[in-house]
Amino acid sequence: MSSKYKSLKEECYEANMQLNALGLVVYTFGNVSAVDRANGAFAIKPSGVPYESLKPEDIVILDYDNNKIEGELRPSSDTKTHAYLYKHWEDIGGIAHTHAKYSVAWAQAQMDIPIFGTTHADHLTKDIPCAAPMHDDLIAGNYEHNTGIQILDCFKSKQLSHTEVEMVLLGNHGPFAWGKNAAKAVYNSKVLEVVAEMAYLTRQINPNAPRLKDSLIKKHYDRKHGKDAYYGQ
Repeated sequence: MSSKYKSLKEECYEANMQLNALGLVVYTFGNVSAVDRANGAFAIKPSGVPYESLKPEDIVILDYDNNKIEGELRPSSDTKTHAYLYKHWEDIGGIAHTHAKYSVAWAQAQMDIPIFGTTHADHLTKDIPCAAPMHDDLIAGNYEHNTGIQILDCFKSKQLSHTEVEMVLLGNHGPFAWGKNAAKAVYNSKVLEVVAEMAYLTRQINPNAPRLKDSLIKKHYDRKHGKDAYYGQ
């Protein structure tokens, strides 16, 4: 694979295979992209290619305006959403989209995922936001591009930072997650799915379960992410 994007394609390929290995996708649903900021380009899974036959050389390279730079196959149908986020959030390095069961269930219920426990607080201090379903005029327009607008509008209206809350649900659709690279985007997708399942089960056991109290939220988030963090080696 003689290409200056060889390592970017490999990063994107590995992240997509991990998405599958973690049980976050069914058939060809879902995709991961990885960005090369120096060259103003990103790599993304081709549309509808089964994971078992996917190869690094199949990965498609595009710029932030969705112009194909390299690749023989059509890119993911969600490519314009990825491009929009890369263009407007210049500090993210990877994006993942899945149709994972519990994450999608909360999205279909059009509900934020409440912060019920310390597993959630280990990763973020806010409820996981669910963006309102897209307006009809936006659906009829440039749908995937407008999905990016939908995500940014949600973060603006809820006054959230995309560098702290690295995940979102889209009403009636499903989850997107991002991070410093493609691997972290996949990691955040798995965290989202696990937290979504835990929150669902919590609500089944006790429909009136309270949110985690602020002192525990702060303690668990800070021990991993604060200036005096002491989790890990």
